[in-house]
Amino acid sequence: MRYFIHLAYHGGNYCGWQTQPGLPTVQLTLEQALSTLLRQPIAIVGCGRTDTGVHASDFYAHFNVEDESIGKGAMENLVFKLNSFLPADIAIFDIFPVKENAHARFDATARTYQYHVSNRRLPFKQGLYSRIYFQPDIELMNQGAKILMEYEDFASFAKLHTQVKTNICHLSFAGWEDCGDEWVFTIRSNRFLRNMVRSVTGTLLDMGRGKLSADGLRRIIEKKDRCAAGVSMPPQGLFLTKVEYPMEVLKTEN
Repeated sequence: MRYFIHLAYHGGNYCGWQTQPGLPTVQLTLEQALSTLLRQPIAIVGCGRTDTGVHASDFYAHFNVEDESIGKGAMENLVFKLNSFLPADIAIFDIFPVKENAHARFDATARTYQYHVSNRRLPFKQGLYSRIYFQPDIELMNQGAKILMEYEDFASFAKLHTQVKTNICHLSFAGWEDCGDEWVFTIRSNRFLRNMVRSVTGTLLDMGRGKLSADGLRRIIEKKDRCAAGVSMPPQGLFLTKVEYPMEVLKTEN
């Protein structure tokens, strides 16, 4: 039986989602907990890869269990046991059976990320935002966000030397919001390139401080050269906030 697991995590103590030899990761921590509780080796496939220090408030993964079915009551008990067994920075919301070919990564149709910045010292949000030292012009940054929506090739914002077949991403939303103590950038797309959101955020902040014009942003995008774009922002301000699937994927098998 294949199951989807719905979870969230604070990425501060982990070297990203994906298992890496000798390093603490969310995937490894979750696999070890599930393998212990289910008394069989469990391998998990996540809906994506988050980098070191990046957070997820909405994340899905799938895994297979040799038994024909865990059972509804047993699943609810497994969620309770996992939340008792796992560190406090990982939370399990639900576990449910799906069709045997449902895939947490490849079946996702859209993902939404948010990046949080502030020019204030926020003691109760340490590790959850990135500090900036200027007053950004949110109108200029939203002009830049609209320009992003005009393009599909985001090679200028992709991490160098990664093996991807295409740099094409279909953005469906990009915009900044003033949330009082913070400015939050939200971006939604069918897919993202490695490090894309953090480098896009850094480039738009250059617009917000008057270092980059609208025409300059267009030149950066059209150059398709990572060296032309702005700096990549630190990981702690980045959140994966929504992963979307067709209804038939999340529909339980039973």
